[in-house]
Amino acid sequence: MAGGVAAEFPNVPTRGRALPAFALVGWRWISRNPAVTITPVLLPFIFLYFLSLISPPRLLPLEIVGAMLFTMQNIGSWVLGDSATWRIECSLQDMFVASPLGRIRYLFGIAVSNLIAMVPALAVLTALLVWKGGAEGYPVTLFGAAALLGSLVTLWVLFSAVGIAISSRVKTQREIWPVGNLTFTILGMLSPLYYPLSALPPLWQDAARFLPTTYAALFAQGALGITPASPAQLALYGGLLLLSALIGLAICLRLYRWGEA
Repeated sequence: MAGGVAAEFPNVPTRGRALPAFALVGWRWISRNPAVTITPVLLPFIFLYFLSLISPPRLLPLEIVGAMLFTMQNIGSWVLGDSATWRIECSLQDMFVASPLGRIRYLFGIAVSNLIAMVPALAVLTALLVWKGGAEGYPVTLFGAAALLGSLVTLWVLFSAVGIAISSRVKTQREIWPVGNLTFTILGMLSPLYYPLSALPPLWQDAARFLPTTYAALFAQGALGITPASPAQLALYGGLLLLSALIGLAICLRLYRWGEA
């Protein structure tokens, strides 16, 4: 298919334009409706506000990191909504199936598009982490920043795949909102994002250890010095994050329907 397009339009590039085009879709969304940039901020900041009232100030940096991870995880819900709407209501996926794009680049395209809308929220939370982390004795080091960025990118890829896999199984437009909110809210609440893992009941801790978000939180918290973690523990958390993310991606790609009714 790609060879046929190149032969018919020899002077038109057929590669390297998909991700910029999807990024432009995300940018046009927020440029036309700036209120979109407020929505990703509201939910994590509601949690942060109430937790700041009832928890010790030293836990605020941990809670800010949790808000960043929760925000990145929720991109999956937006990917679910976009991909399901494009498939069910707009029939756009049929066009992409018939094109040389492929399902993996399509997944990354929608993920990039929604990441653009989340950038303002992540920027605000990053500034807040640098400010409050330094004030509470947890300055953001180069290693800590790299670990946090790695955790965020891993969750972005994984939960975008979760979102698009679920969207390919949704049958009607009315299912998008409840399925997306139920899935990603439960996953976010089960993981120790806004509180230390040790604060959870033992049974809850056991359940949380099956989720990649748990290891993203433990890895980022430990690397930033917010929770105690030895180099061996950090290596373990990072390895388990990658392993669980790879398993999750394999399951999602198995469930992901492409070009099927």
